[in-house]
Amino acid sequence: MRALLVVNPKATTTTERSRDVLVRALRSEVELQVEYTRRRGHAAALARSAVDQRVDVVVTLGGDGTVNEVVNGLMPADGRPDPARIPALAVVPGGSTNVFAGALGLPREWAEGTGVILEALREGRQRTINLGRADERYFTFCAGMGLDAAVVRRVEGARRKGRVSTPALYLRAAAAQYFLSNRRRLPTIALEHAGEAAEPELATVIVQNTAPWTYLGSRPVNPNPDASFDLGLDVMALRVLHVPSTARTVAQILSTDPEPRGRKLLRLHDVDSFTLRAPRPLPVQLDGDYIGERSKVEFASVVGALRVVC
Repeated sequence: MRALLVVNPKATTTTERSRDVLVRALRSEVELQVEYTRRRGHAAALARSAVDQRVDVVVTLGGDGTVNEVVNGLMPADGRPDPARIPALAVVPGGSTNVFAGALGLPREWAEGTGVILEALREGRQRTINLGRADERYFTFCAGMGLDAAVVRRVEGARRKGRVSTPALYLRAAAAQYFLSNRRRLPTIALEHAGEAAEPELATVIVQNTAPWTYLGSRPVNPNPDASFDLGLDVMALRVLHVPSTARTVAQILSTDPEPRGRKLLRLHDVDSFTLRAPRPLPVQLDGDYIGERSKVEFASVVGALRVVC
């Protein structure tokens, strides 16, 4: 079996020593090529090369951003993936949150995750999952337009200045975006769903391909707790961002038995496709990566897109 290990050398929870241990462990099971990412987009290029070279498995060591890049490199540009012709994906958690790995049921520590992956490789254990697609880009676990994407943008700006990604950093960014932004009270997003009346004047929209949406430390955060890799996309949208209703929704999401509800919420489950429109460009994020501002995004569930070693 031929495998490519894509390493993000800036991954926050691994060291050079741990990377060496992982490489030795993988080489005991597969014919391994190791590549280190050097810039944004490099992981996607390495994954595209792995497809061309008919590699059997691509292993990532990094965070959710590295995983997202690799997935987009593996997927064909025509939007019609054939899992049998695409290398399987194995994920060793190395970032600060590792939401995708957690959603697959993998341990959050890289050493334990490596053990699970090695066992799965020996046993040929895989599953096929659905992916989400936003226009031309794929995502594995979540997307968002509006407030959550603006928070991601703030966090990425702080990280470029040398700040470490922590739950506290996200909480401060969320508070700053919510209370200091003069645009949060203006509902601007419309959701168009085939065969249904449009849902206008939404303030912010969260899209999930699985649960959880993210983690706050070790605590899962679940706006759409029934989202699944085996189903279509789930949506939770806030119609307004007033303090009382927003605080109530946040409390529901963070509860031990989350089931967000209320007149100010829109919830959709297992949706094949929909479109978000705004009269002006708004922030958009995919898998926790800010991708810029857009006034229209077409979302779709891509069924049976990817084989995952787990």
